[in-house]
Amino acid sequence: MIFRQLFEQGSSTYTYLLACPETRQAVLVDPVLDAVDRDLATLQELDLTLAYTLETHIHADHITSAARLRSLAGAKVACPEMDGLAEADVGVSEMQPLDVGTIHLQPLFTPGHTDAHHAYLVDSQHAVRVMTGDALLIGGCGRTDFQGGSAETLYHSIHGKIFTLPDATLVYPGHDYHDCHVSTVSKERECNPRLGGGKSVEEFVAIMAALKLPYPKKMDVAVPANRRCGEIDEVPS
Repeated sequence: MIFRQLFEQGSSTYTYLLACPETRQAVLVDPVLDAVDRDLATLQELDLTLAYTLETHIHADHITSAARLRSLAGAKVACPEMDGLAEADVGVSEMQPLDVGTIHLQPLFTPGHTDAHHAYLVDSQHAVRVMTGDALLIGGCGRTDFQGGSAETLYHSIHGKIFTLPDATLVYPGHDYHDCHVSTVSKERECNPRLGGGKSVEEFVAIMAALKLPYPKKMDVAVPANRRCGEIDEVPS
């Protein structure tokens, strides 16, 4: 499997490129509109055809490039089915995984950051990877105070769907703010300061309630645009 982790500085977002070396078909997980040129150049450099874009959830801090890449590269737009996005081409769920050539992406329903959030598990020959979106971050987790979020729900999602994966499973988050690229399930289970080390659900709910995070700057633009898979009249400045 061809695998690339790509970083967009403005929103601190990781986009993941996965491609089948046999068919040369690729999928981009959580692509960002501001990084379209980079992603197209990467696909061209690797001689890949973009078959799908795939979202973990409806983002509040950036606009997806799914619609733009559908227009420019002919990629189908895949999203969690339960979001019910009219502009999506493919709905995914735990019962409806996504195959791209020989790559099998298994959705894991992990609500709590948003009510329809999904992570994606990929078991390749050399490693097991889980792309956790904004549910589990390295040494942290996504906020739970909007878009149907719930700290208690997120706790059970992480402990029930991600911390139960094999210890060596590589954790690839949707965001990074501290120059951290990858972790493992065992490390996050043991050391994550919010969720690890045997913390109870009550302790986690109290931690999240005390964060007092500011309102996301791009939320009022990003969420409506992302409900249309990134369809906008013009890119906001």
